[in-house]
Amino acid sequence: MIGILGGTFDPIHYGHLRSALEVKDIFGLTEIRLIPSAQPPHRQQPIASVLMRLDMLKLAIENQPDFVADDREIKRIGPSYMVDTLKSLRDEFPETPLLLFIGTDAFNQLKTWHQWSSLFNFAHIVVMTRPGFRPQPLDDCFIERHTDKVTELAHKPAGKLYFHQVSQLDISATAIRNMIAEHQNPGFLLPDTVIAYIRQHQLYLRQ
Repeated sequence: MIGILGGTFDPIHYGHLRSALEVKDIFGLTEIRLIPSAQPPHRQQPIASVLMRLDMLKLAIENQPDFVADDREIKRIGPSYMVDTLKSLRDEFPETPLLLFIGTDAFNQLKTWHQWSSLFNFAHIVVMTRPGFRPQPLDDCFIERHTDKVTELAHKPAGKLYFHQVSQLDISATAIRNMIAEHQNPGFLLPDTVIAYIRQHQLYLRQ
């Protein structure tokens, strides 16, 4: 199974990395692909350029086997729709189960995503929940796809919805950017290599 974790990663931090490591181990993934969104369609454009965000991602995972910095959204023209990303991954891995990992906030907005129902044609969706999270009653379109058996994810390439509790760290990229703008030290919130890159390029400082 291959995991997929998208985001702006502006910047990448330990909240992203811890969740990625945890699901890779628990689900027995052969690899997990972290995919920076070049032109996120549901939020403001990131502050750092997409190439800088990719550079920071590569620095953050350079010593993590089976973590892949995937640049396919950077190479694609137009808005970074996840359905297009999953389709390209499915073309590359026609029989391999693909697991798209999203947070609860993203799941609550899933029906606003471009061609959202088609996501299930290409991947399973795994919703990463916080400890104590109780999902709201699912709509019919989700009930028929929901499973509580991980084995179903392994035996089919796509189509299922699964909820999984992870030890999410309460770290915010927005808070990190604000700290840097205030000349505070963001140490222990993101890798030192990423902090060094931010300082070298004077990212997130107020203009």
